Amino acid sequence: MTYAIDSTPLWKPNPATVGDTRMAQFMQAMGRAPYAELWQWSVDQPAEFWSQIWRFCGAVGEAGGRVLVDGEKMPGARWFPDARLNYAENVLKHRDAGEALVFWGEDKIKRRLSRAELHGEVARFQQFLIAAGVGEGDRVAGYLPNLPETLIAMLATTALGAIWSSASPDFGVQGVLDRFGQIEPKVLICVDGYWYNGKPVDCLEKNAEIVAKMPSLLRTVVVPYLAAAPAIDRIAGAIAWNALPAATEAVSFRRVAFEHPLFIMFSSGTTGVPKCIVHCHGGVLLQHLKEHQLHSDVRPGDRLFYFTTCGWMMWNWLVSGLACGATLLLYDGSPFAAKGRVLFDYAEAEKMTHFGTSAKFIDAAAKLGLTPGKTHDLTALRAMFSTGSPLSPEGFDWVYREIKQDILLASISGGTDIVSCFVLGNPVLPVYRGEIQCRGLGMAVDVFNDAGQPVRSEKGELVCTKPFPVMPVGFWNDPDGRKYHAAYFERFADIWCHGDFSELTAHDGVIIYGRSDATLNPGGVRIGTAEIYRQVEQLPEIAEALVVGQDWPPGKNDDVRVVLFVKLQDGHTLDAALIDRVKKQIRDNTTPRHVPAKVVQVTDIPRTKSGKIVELAVRNVVHAQPVKNVEALANPEALEYFRGRVELAD
Repeated sequence: MTYAIDSTPLWKPNPATVGDTRMAQFMQAMGRAPYAELWQWSVDQPAEFWSQIWRFCGAVGEAGGRVLVDGEKMPGARWFPDARLNYAENVLKHRDAGEALVFWGEDKIKRRLSRAELHGEVARFQQFLIAAGVGEGDRVAGYLPNLPETLIAMLATTALGAIWSSASPDFGVQGVLDRFGQIEPKVLICVDGYWYNGKPVDCLEKNAEIVAKMPSLLRTVVVPYLAAAPAIDRIAGAIAWNALPAATEAVSFRRVAFEHPLFIMFSSGTTGVPKCIVHCHGGVLLQHLKEHQLHSDVRPGDRLFYFTTCGWMMWNWLVSGLACGATLLLYDGSPFAAKGRVLFDYAEAEKMTHFGTSAKFIDAAAKLGLTPGKTHDLTALRAMFSTGSPLSPEGFDWVYREIKQDILLASISGGTDIVSCFVLGNPVLPVYRGEIQCRGLGMAVDVFNDAGQPVRSEKGELVCTKPFPVMPVGFWNDPDGRKYHAAYFERFADIWCHGDFSELTAHDGVIIYGRSDATLNPGGVRIGTAEIYRQVEQLPEIAEALVVGQDWPPGKNDDVRVVLFVKLQDGHTLDAALIDRVKKQIRDNTTPRHVPAKVVQVTDIPRTKSGKIVELAVRNVVHAQPVKNVEALANPEALEYFRGRVELAD
């Protein structure tokens, strides 16, 4: 079953203004159009393409004489081996160009920082780090909400050539230790607490326990968020952020090699201790410049927003927008504060030009009956981004019906593994219902069948067949690269296999059907979970759903049957009539193989901290197998709703 391909686009670029986009200007400068020709050149001539990206997007640094060495090796290719640059220097290059950021903490706290003020704060924190003994290659960890201080600490760290890593404060103690304990940071920045849905959440006790169990720490800095003067005396070696000495010098930028570590990011799965994925200065910088300027059309003076925590790679993606001269719109708290309106209030008040969120937020906003295009002035809004899970065709419909008709809706997909996108938006291409617009420039993305052959208009594995600069440098504590190789290169030799069940469409767009490791296989037919969610979540009684394959008969592994768990809207119960409607909705719009053998009601659906449902963890619970790394879950208690269900015994 594949989505029906619509021949009529939901949106097309305006011929009068499309020439003003950075993508159109790049195409003209390269002398290559249409986009398909530009993309083909970018993957056929990677050295020339990435060299042009460095120049066209205004990267600051010394590129050196060589662009690509051992380009046939994957992994193993080396990009710009003679280059010297610094990510933070590029992010902070627009020193006197107005406003750097705006911050909203739900509807309670609002702050602003100019670019000059941001520079001053980065200098102040950098000098504290130097005094604390932090230098090139050392790790600094942020256990923080999406605050201005988080950005300041990251830039101060990376300007020194030290390595930044972050997690959001909703992680429990063990979740933080599972992550930061592996990389042994010298300095930890944390917060006294945070607001969520109008309620304060204190973090001081957790902070004290974490610091006591992390012997690598030399200093801990506590950011006051809930209180002006939090009680930090029980946290060993702690100092309050507002007690740091004033800066005596400007920010110092240490230019490092292209592949020098910049960020350590953590996989969010529940199959073991998180992988520590190391990303480099040059790869992150060039990829983000390309994605922001060309694919997202972020220009100087734009106002860029993404709803994200600091435990999700979209935070790292968002903050790179400063390098394009944009103002960042930071937000912390519930996206449904102020009766579900807060993010659209923010968009109106700050004249947001780019609105980033998750597919689940769009689904939830639609279910709440929000009509932002009628209730808010969104004149400035040019683009909307969606990621985290596949955006359903109905989600596309809602955006164009209830937000704005003249908007670029860019469904995007990539991941922590590349801290960026494989497939994403494009301001010079039309938007078709249910489809991601295009493959990213310089990314040799394809879809392979099980035999490793490229396929079109057929579901298969999303792969990348050639090296690209933002491939991880490797995994932390993986000296021989075995874990890194096993993660991406075991399925197809010398080919990056990303783990997404996907399709390349007739428009050369992309549809993501879900994670490959969560696909269902009843009767030997592979089914993407997103195909079932799309149908079930159209029913007004269904709030959310999660589907797994249950081995059947038990213990024999002869086949699997499809089991659908549903969380209902308040006031509804799962009776025989609703089960029949669920099955009919799926059967009428997919195939008989998609129809679940069992439909079971649950109170809640378990998710990672970044909002992704965890099908594999639930599958383990259903099969009475252990779930590792439950600290990755925002609501681990929800797993209990799936354990020992009598409905699954027959």
